Amino acid sequence: MKNTYLDLIEQSYYFPQEGFDLQDGNLTFYGVSLKYLINKYGTPFRLMYLPRIGDQIKKARNLFRRAMKATNYQGDYNYCYCTKCSHFHHVVSKALQYNVNLETSSSFDIDLILNLYKQGKVEKKLKIVHNGYKTEEYIRKIIELTDLGFKNSTIVLDNKNELKKIMNYAKGKKVQIGIRKAIDEEPQSAYYTSRLGIRASEVLDFYRNNIQGKENLELTMLHFFVDSGIKDTLYYWGEFQKSVKLYIELKKECPTLSAINLGGGFPIRSHLGFEYDYEYMIREIVNNIKDACNAEGIEEPDIYTEFGKYTVGESGATIFSVLEQKQQNDAELWYIIDNSLMNTIPDAWSIFEKFILLPINKWNNEYTRVNIGGISCDHSDYYNSEDLNQQIMLPRYSSREKEPLYLGFFHTGAYQDSISGYGGIKHCLIPAPKHVIIDRDETGNFVDYVYRTEQTVEDMFKILGYNIQ
Repeated sequence: MKNTYLDLIEQSYYFPQEGFDLQDGNLTFYGVSLKYLINKYGTPFRLMYLPRIGDQIKKARNLFRRAMKATNYQGDYNYCYCTKCSHFHHVVSKALQYNVNLETSSSFDIDLILNLYKQGKVEKKLKIVHNGYKTEEYIRKIIELTDLGFKNSTIVLDNKNELKKIMNYAKGKKVQIGIRKAIDEEPQSAYYTSRLGIRASEVLDFYRNNIQGKENLELTMLHFFVDSGIKDTLYYWGEFQKSVKLYIELKKECPTLSAINLGGGFPIRSHLGFEYDYEYMIREIVNNIKDACNAEGIEEPDIYTEFGKYTVGESGATIFSVLEQKQQNDAELWYIIDNSLMNTIPDAWSIFEKFILLPINKWNNEYTRVNIGGISCDHSDYYNSEDLNQQIMLPRYSSREKEPLYLGFFHTGAYQDSISGYGGIKHCLIPAPKHVIIDRDETGNFVDYVYRTEQTVEDMFKILGYNIQ
């Protein structure tokens, strides 16, 4: 029986597959030679492959439009990017090149939009969905944004009290609002109803008593979001159907209501065996909304989605070198990498998120079962469970080999920098790795550059208040 790492992958998955292939025995990422980047920049480093952002946007938009055309759906589709997934200028700017709308979640997002406007990256016709808890500062900035001419700005009410704050700041000016419906959580959740949004049983009465007949309030959107994602499960379709039914009931009393917002939830590939029928799910979403509205004589709403992780997740990777092997007992071999997993991919230990883990080199070596440990002193700084039989298999190598083993965690583009506090203080003062950007120029050739070098001791000491001699 063949037992090289390459044999293992080829026998377990379809390989090569989108985004992953071998060149001269080394792994490539969307055609980019990772070995070339390692030789040029060293490890560890954070990689963002920007063209993938456009690929994801085009795929979702095309599938929605195709489904709408096939069913003669009368509403429009609006793709929103959630800035909270990655606020980096190069990420948001790349998404805006594909004419996305934006979703915000805090007052600071308004400052970000104003900055983009001054740079000429967005126009006042941009559609903006304002989610999250509305502090007074957040509401004030949204109203100021509207006053500047951003008329397609929708404030989604997360709770009833927000409406009073909005009216106080609007001072009689017309405001476009939405209502977020609180969903029922899954049975295994710690609570029954989401803390986000207004209870479904209270939405109609809230509209009648607080919005209906108010000349300066225009309700245009019903929003709901299933935290576990858009999946072909009884739970998701149940929450979806309840939300569509509420939209229809609300539309019968509110002629200005014109949009249903599905929130986010499209999954990304977290392992090589990932299977998800995007086309089927989108077709079913469109068909179900159309059928439900037609049955009640209601015109079909515009459909909004807020894709953040889906937009940017698959563009990211984090590359390490293995510093040392440690055989702690007969069954547990550890590969120690040259940074901290807690610092660089915090979702792996905080919510046990899985990422695609692959070696960059040594694919023709035999494979063995391993655990991966970071260089911090924390017990939780490890990664030891992968899709392949719920354990990690990686190439075996000898310390006598000249070249170390290089490892990559892939599809880490969403949330990881925000959660770990990019550029801030790190656990054990282990610095954030350098940040490398890959894009394509006008001729289609790869362009790579360092966005930011590895964090220095001086960077962290300055934040901590130490005198730098």
